[in-house]
Order: sequence, then C-alpha cells, then structure tokens
Amino acid sequence: QVQLVESGGGLVQAGGSLRLSCAASGRTFSSWTMGWFRQPPGKEREFVAAIRWSGGSTYYADSVKGRFTISRDNAKNTVYLQMNSLKPADTALYYCAATGRYFSGSYYRTEWYNFWGQGTKVTVSA
Repeated sequence: QVQLVESGGGLVQAGGSLRLSCAASGRTFSSWTMGWFRQPPGKEREFVAAIRWSGGSTYYADSVKGRFTISRDNAKNTVYLQMNSLKPADTALYYCAATGRYFSGSYYRTEWYNFWGQGTKVTVSA
C-alpha cells in the first residue's frame, strides 16, 4: 500500500521560506507522478506543482511559478517543495499526492491522483 507522509509545515513571516517533504513508501515510484496541492481556509483544494519521477519534468501553478521549486530524491523516495518569498495568500494545508497513471495533461487535477498524504499546515503571517 502506498503511503505518503508530509512534513515541514509551520508558521513563517511573509517573505520567508519553508521546505516541505513528502516521504513515499510502499512501492517503486520510478514511473509515477508526484504532486503538491494546497487547500486554503474555506476554499477548494488547488494544484501547486507536480514532478514526473522518471526524468524529473516539473509543472507549476502560475501563482507559485518562480517562487516554489519541486524536486525529488530518488535514493530517499522523497519529494520536496521549496517555497520562497512566501505570501499570506500561500497559507493553506499542503498535501502530497501520487499517481501511477500514464502521464497526461491532467496532472493538475485532484481526481487524477490515487494516493494522498494527511497534509501539513503552512501559515504565512503578514
């Protein structure tokens, strides 16, 4: 069974940085796609970034492009989200997601992913 465990959330001032981690276990992820999503208070879950485990191609939401970086460590089976220049609007519960589906342009859709972590909270103060 695939398990995803996020960590690294916390409270940070605007302009600061955080790095989120997603430790994946339960299988080999070499052909999978990993994603980060977030759910701001009172809003729907939204796409943040995705990475193809094989090859490392990355994809970002326009709202985080240039500020956030998604990466993976093959040896540790871990995906990271480096978040810089944080804004109060980045405050949300951040989720790691994974899918073994053949890669497509649906990488930004929540329903495309099969597995989800429990989430880690990020709060950015003004």
